Amino acid sequence: MATSFSATLPLHGSQENRLLLPPIRLAPPPSSFLGSTRSLTIPSSRSRLYHAHAARRSPVVGVQEVVKDKKVTNSLLITKEEGLELYEDMILGRSFEDMCAQMYYRGKMFGFVHLYNGQEAVSTGFIKLLTQSDSVVSTYRDHVHALSKGVSARAVMSELFGKVTGCCRGQGGSMHMFSKEHNMLGGFAFIGEGIPVATGAAFTSKYKREVLKQSCEDVTVAFFGDGTCNNGQFYECLNMAALYKLPIIFVVENNLWAIGMSHLRSTSDPEIWKKGPAFGMPGVHVDGMDVLKVREVAKEAVTRARRGEGPTLVECETYRFRGHSLADPDELRDAAEKAKYAARDPITALKKYLMENKLANEGELKMIEKKIDELVEEAVEFADASPQPGRSQLLENVFADPKGFGIGPDGRYRCEDPKFTEGTAQV
Repeated sequence: MATSFSATLPLHGSQENRLLLPPIRLAPPPSSFLGSTRSLTIPSSRSRLYHAHAARRSPVVGVQEVVKDKKVTNSLLITKEEGLELYEDMILGRSFEDMCAQMYYRGKMFGFVHLYNGQEAVSTGFIKLLTQSDSVVSTYRDHVHALSKGVSARAVMSELFGKVTGCCRGQGGSMHMFSKEHNMLGGFAFIGEGIPVATGAAFTSKYKREVLKQSCEDVTVAFFGDGTCNNGQFYECLNMAALYKLPIIFVVENNLWAIGMSHLRSTSDPEIWKKGPAFGMPGVHVDGMDVLKVREVAKEAVTRARRGEGPTLVECETYRFRGHSLADPDELRDAAEKAKYAARDPITALKKYLMENKLANEGELKMIEKKIDELVEEAVEFADASPQPGRSQLLENVFADPKGFGIGPDGRYRCEDPKFTEGTAQV
């Protein structure tokens, strides 16, 4: 029988940050999902994904608690092969970003560079479940998303170096990783601008299947941060995705800080996952520092999308271990807060799980780490030795009519004409 309640509940597992939740009508779920004891009623009877942690009475549960609450006979959430794949992908992301920091401070990279350290469980947990034809849309913190999707370390590092061998031929840089081959639809520098692109990609999948009658089960995953969730495009796309039941998963990488603005100070209701039900889609909160828990949520969300059951909003509560960008001295966040999350390093947690459950030994994991170190070192050498883009590339992919401004009547690029900039100084 449904009940209503109003209580002061802890947010993010903290006793210091508390908020008063309004009365919510709850109903016992037909089956628990990720350890939930209660679930909000979802408007669609076809939905199988329920809102985890509708009432957060305690910190996010760990892997062992998830297994216990799901009452599965096999206590392992992954096989040995899956575990090693996840570990290798997370090590690649961490090692690559650490190397980026070194190269940035050595003057090999220019502009803003935003690193992903600490958030690897989110990228790996979702993207390693996707196929090559599935699409990923990222933010300015996009290097690791590209790597997880299959873009080579060489191509990503060369792009960061601004070299012609980069995945965007050196014209995108840190915030604009793109690969048509891997359906990595780009990093986007402005918050929220990637969400409409992701919604369009999901609409394409649905159009192919329902209008063109093609066999298409492709899904789209849109990654964005907590700061984006106060942006209008976010709400417009939630509405459109729910209205058309698009095969898309909206993944909020809630690292608790939008540059230097605390999420708790900038959002009227900090529990972002609750915005899903407002638009008629499931909303889930998950521990974004636990790759196995993220993976369990991702499996259900991706499966729903492939079945044609529509979108899902997933809030992954995570934390970045570095400043907003490499130009940020990171002086605004409390040292105790940073230490608390550093102690919950997602890579360390996965390593412990693999070893405790006899899925891998120290030697196997060391071999993976050595392999990745060599891969990243080689990517740097390749990028450093690669050529710079030619001047003629400046005006490529800029104008819809290639014979307009960029190319002269003789077929040559105008910028190669010695008189191209004549008179500029006087102007």
